[in-house]
This record gives sequence, C-alpha cells and structure tokens, in this order.
Amino acid sequence: MQRSIFEPEHEEFRSAVATFCDRTAAPNLEKAIEQRVFDRDVWRQAGEQGFLGLEVPEEFGGSQADDYRFNMVFAEELAKVSMGLNSSMQIHFDICAPYLVDLGTTELKTRLLPDFAAGEKVAGIGMTEAGGGTDLAALKTTAVPDGDNWIINGSKTFITNGYTGEIIIVAARTSPEKGARGISLFVVEEGMPGFERGRKLEKVGQHESDTAELFFNNVSVPGENLLGEVDSGFIYMMERLPQERIGCAISNLAHAKQAFLETVEYAKEREAFGKPIGSFQHLKFVLAEQATKLDVTQAFMDECVMAKINGTFSATDAAKAKWWTSQVQNDVIDACVQIFGGYGYMNEYRIARAWQDARVTKIWAGSNEIMKELIGRELGF
Repeated sequence: MQRSIFEPEHEEFRSAVATFCDRTAAPNLEKAIEQRVFDRDVWRQAGEQGFLGLEVPEEFGGSQADDYRFNMVFAEELAKVSMGLNSSMQIHFDICAPYLVDLGTTELKTRLLPDFAAGEKVAGIGMTEAGGGTDLAALKTTAVPDGDNWIINGSKTFITNGYTGEIIIVAARTSPEKGARGISLFVVEEGMPGFERGRKLEKVGQHESDTAELFFNNVSVPGENLLGEVDSGFIYMMERLPQERIGCAISNLAHAKQAFLETVEYAKEREAFGKPIGSFQHLKFVLAEQATKLDVTQAFMDECVMAKINGTFSATDAAKAKWWTSQVQNDVIDACVQIFGGYGYMNEYRIARAWQDARVTKIWAGSNEIMKELIGRELGF
C-alpha cells in the first residue's frame, strides 16, 4: 500500500540514509557480529551526515529536524540492514538525545552534544537493574550529595552501548523515602573513577549491538551532570517513554517488512515438485496473511507518527504501538522461517538472524504484558 505521510524532503533523506546503509553499515555487519560491536568509524560517518543529531539543536552541533518523520526514516532504513545497529543508534539519537537536550545545563550540552552528534561519543541509558526489570520504581542504585557533587553506587544491566558508550544517563535513587518520586537522572562519563563495565553480554540475537552490565563504585559526578531537577527523574522517564516506544515500534515493523520481502523472493526462487513453493496454496495464503498484517500495521504506525508530530500521541497509544508491532514482527518472521524450511534455521541465512533478533522486542522498552496493563488501565480497569 502506498504511504502518504512523507514529503519530498523525507524521501531525499531516505535515499541518503539508504546510501549510508549500503556503503557503510552493511559491509561492516559481519565484522560487527564477530566483535559484538560496530566500529566507531561507522558512527562517525553517520554523524558526518547529520543522522545522529536529528534531535540536537544546530547551536550544539546537531541537525535538529523538528519533524519525527526524519527519525522514522532513519530507524526504518537501519532496521532493514541490522536490527542491532538500529538498536544501538536509536538508543543514541532517538532516546538519549531528548534527555540531554531537554534537561541538560547549557554547560553540559556545550561540552557533550557536539561529539554526540558527530558520533565521536556514544550514549546509552542506564535504567534497568538485575532485580527490577520493567519496574523502574524498584531501582536500587543510589546517588548521595557530596558538596557540589553526587556519589553514585549501584549497577545496571542489559545496557545497550554499555560496553563502549562514553555518555551514560543513569537513573538513581536520591530520596529513598519518596519511592518513585525520589529518583534523579545523572550523566556518568567514561573515565570517571569508580565507573566500570562488565563483559559484553552474550545475547541470543542482535550480536552486533554491544550490551553490558555497568557498575558504579563511589562514582563522583559533578552537579552540572544532574539532568533537570532532583527527584524528578521518574517523571522525566515517563514523559519520554512514549518516544522510546514509538521508536521501537517503527523499527519492529521495518525489520519484519524486510524479512517478509526477502521471504517472498525466496518463495519465488525455491522450487519443490517442479514449481516455486510460493505457488502452493497454503504458502500463498500464509504470505497473503503476513502481507495484510504488515500493511494494516503500517497504516496504524503512520497515523501514530503523525499524531506524535501533532501533539496528540498518548502514552497509551505508545503502549499499543509497542506491543502490537513486536507481536506482528515475531509472528511474521516466524512464518517466514517456516517457509525457508531447514535453511531458515541456519545462521548464515538472514532470516534465521532476523528471527533471533526479533524476540527481545516483546521484552524491552516495557514488556508486552506491561503494555497491555497500561492499556487496560486506560479502559478503566
């Protein structure tokens, strides 16, 4: 189905991103999978073209678009090539950037954002802890005032860009007696004494995205690295989670669509009993079902993006988009694996990797069960 939300400038941008993906990202994918991280040069080339600064004002070295359709295009093209690269870069340009831009002091933004937009420094966000999972209010990492500084102790896990990132936004408890209302956000930087990283975690999929545990042992963070106001961190996170979830939803769908298109081509080329397997009624029906799911979901996602641009996109909308697209993504790719047969279970085939890469999307950015809980509450239950 023809999409109608884009203007010529968005299509020009898509062409530039696709060129970057073809010339830079795709040729480096196998190396990144092997070493569990993309080389920094890939980030620098994305930065040179302004892709990483879409949320960063020009005065701080960015290419501020003020139009979420550009974010959408960048995420879609990345997801076609590598869900892992998409995860790493989306955490950076789409999720971390609003925290730094909206809540950072002028001094902090002047010091960090030019390198952030250029791909010289990579960002990650430290919310999740080993015992908390989706329950952000249960975090145990603490920050205690020490003169003009803050002393942070604790740990985080499953942190995308955690192994290589130089800028880590950390949620820490500053007023334990206040519960969720006693959390603050800080920027922890590479080289701060007491800030240590664990090994690169061995994940089921998205091997090209570096993921790690982070440890904070009496890390002294200057006062200027506090984001926003003390004890307002939980509110800030809740305000920005809808953008995180719509970004995930965009990527989920783009990833599934690419896997589906590759499966259609395979079903045309692969023969059984003297004819293409796609011509058999059952497989033809399976492919027809997936095509319809993808088109219907794309129409919904395009409406979600326009609602975000128009200021009418809600947290409940984000929950619906996140859980639905991740479910569709996993259902579609699972069907594609079945069509590939035994080859679909071989790692050298992209469809097998896509299947592995997709599974986590039903867990991160708030599990699908939590998304349904949020939607149910909005219904009055």
